[in-house]
Amino acid sequence: MNQLTLKAPFKVEGKGLHSGKRLTAVFNPAPANSGIKFRRIDLEGQPVIDALAENVVDTTRGTVIGKGDVRVSTIEHAMAALYSYGIDNCLVDVDGPELPILDGSAKEYTEKIDETGLEELAADKDYYIIKKKIQYRDENGATITFYPDEGFSVEVMVEYNSPVLPNQFAVLDDLADFRQEVGSARTFVFVREIETLLQYGLIKGGDLQNSIVIYDQPVEQSKIDEICDAVNVPHMTVDRLGYINPQPLKWDNEPARHKLMDVIGDIALIGRPLKGRVVAIRPGHSVNNKFARMLRKEVKHTEIQCPMYNPGAEPVIDVNGVKKLLPHRYPFLLIDKVIEIDRKHCVAVKNVTVNEPFFQGHFPEEPVMPGVLQVEAMAQAAGVLVLNFLENPEKYSTYFLKIDNVKFRQKVVPGNTLILSVALATEIRRGCAVVKGYAFVGEKIVCEAEFMAQIINNK
Repeated sequence: MNQLTLKAPFKVEGKGLHSGKRLTAVFNPAPANSGIKFRRIDLEGQPVIDALAENVVDTTRGTVIGKGDVRVSTIEHAMAALYSYGIDNCLVDVDGPELPILDGSAKEYTEKIDETGLEELAADKDYYIIKKKIQYRDENGATITFYPDEGFSVEVMVEYNSPVLPNQFAVLDDLADFRQEVGSARTFVFVREIETLLQYGLIKGGDLQNSIVIYDQPVEQSKIDEICDAVNVPHMTVDRLGYINPQPLKWDNEPARHKLMDVIGDIALIGRPLKGRVVAIRPGHSVNNKFARMLRKEVKHTEIQCPMYNPGAEPVIDVNGVKKLLPHRYPFLLIDKVIEIDRKHCVAVKNVTVNEPFFQGHFPEEPVMPGVLQVEAMAQAAGVLVLNFLENPEKYSTYFLKIDNVKFRQKVVPGNTLILSVALATEIRRGCAVVKGYAFVGEKIVCEAEFMAQIINNK
């Protein structure tokens, strides 16, 4: 899949949840590989902050990113909406310290994205694939676990030991359902928390229109009056426990769905689209960010991931199909099967055995596969890639024109399985294909190269 951005800018306006200020945010298209960025246009120099986990500076009742003294708060709802639509690149201009809270959900963001539309960019999405269980548990017992999965999905369980808000569960199996199932779930607050939050200078813009307010412990009327005055809402009398908003809950588990939205928005700060299943128990912005930082370190240290390989799965092209595309034969056919292929990339497999003829003369006492043959194996995978979609591939052959930037990083020995991943670096022009190739053993890159091949009609 290619990277996505917005087709045109869109704007949202409203007050900030914590500052209470009137704010405007404009979401702009951005070029490939630029990521999500926030720019404070109200400040001199218009400082820009990358939406990445390591730039989070506060997680008290929201996610705050910062650079130096510059801050942008309450970004999680917007990040969840952008991530759910697969938007990789966007520049958000905001004229104040936080994004507007709107109705306390991501509903307006999803509506604006639908109205504006998406634009495909000429760069591949760079998925990070979860290949093993990854877990983070904080000192309070909150846990986030990532499991391998073919797509991206989230499960959330919340526990508040409250007579009004019982334990709740929410799940999103497909990001395509985000708008209908999660996007309009509103943020929530307990009345017993409000006084403390106000003392910390937070939720100055909170009201019954942008938050679900939960009254689960008796509070003196004088305190309720003080809270109403602090947030500029009329005095009210609350005579029973429950939800005190005039509008009903959208779902019985709306708080859990909102927590699920927050998990997506905070996980999006990893900076790459993900494939895996998130299971979060008692999540919050703090534990979400700690988990995202942990995974972000792993992502940054992973130069490029080895493609997924299931030895028991049926190949896309078996060895007989490969022989129909390539003229190579024993002892020079160096790929055994193809496990992925489309018009831009191909993944092939070479099982390296002790019976390879080159081991007889290449360090026979300590057999090592020649590096040039690893490059040749990648080139054969590239040959399959460019020939597979021709009408009569048997009438054509591919030949090296040049090889650049070859690196050999680790020995390949008998018993290894080479995973060969090649991709077109540019469109095929005048019968010439420029290809970037990697060879993996396990998760490690053992060889990489860039090469140009020419497609020749055999006649």
